[in-house]
Amino acid sequence: MASSPGTDRPPLRRDAEANRRRILTAAREVFRERGTEASLSDIAAHAGLGLGTVYRRFSNKEELLDALFDDMIDTLVAATEEGLADPDPWHGLVTSLEKGCEIQAFDRGLREALLGAAAGPRRQAQVLSRITPIMGALIARAKEQGALRADIAPVDIPMIQLMVAAVTDRTGQPDLWRRYLRLLLDGLRAEPGAPSPLPEMAFGDAGFMNAIDDSIEREARERAPR
Repeated sequence: MASSPGTDRPPLRRDAEANRRRILTAAREVFRERGTEASLSDIAAHAGLGLGTVYRRFSNKEELLDALFDDMIDTLVAATEEGLADPDPWHGLVTSLEKGCEIQAFDRGLREALLGAAAGPRRQAQVLSRITPIMGALIARAKEQGALRADIAPVDIPMIQLMVAAVTDRTGQPDLWRRYLRLLLDGLRAEPGAPSPLPEMAFGDAGFMNAIDDSIEREARERAPR
């Protein structure tokens, strides 16, 4: 195995590379379910490896998140490109939005990696640099079709995806984001017609507020010093 272009690092031995991939797979699964508050110890246990093995490959959690982030971006880019391939510009835009929101709604680690206080802005810039050109083409097609309002910019779309997908964090309802995306889609249309039917909520007003309170309490527990 050759060393990576532009680096002086020697190639990893076969067993070391296997461990690296095992760590990345475990981290992806742990972060998806538990968020970026999960520790390297949690990831080592999930991978069935010693903590020292994890530290030999990744000196800290941010380094591990960075290694995962390119794969996360690839997934979002693929969803955007699929929308661009749709012959109906408006349907392609809606499909891209829905898939991007779904990916983020079911991947807590991705959301937190994007929104984290330290690396969040840098990672958001990475996403935008790759997705904005494709999204620009999606938006231009929908505007030419006359379906999309003229003042929408490419950067608006991934921001909408991020906001809508974050509903999952606050409510614990993995499909509730679909209701709020539907509301926003009506607002994106150049000539809104009759309001789109909204997906039903899984709980009433009281249940909604309880879910918000539970989310705040959970976040406080996770951020408390250990």
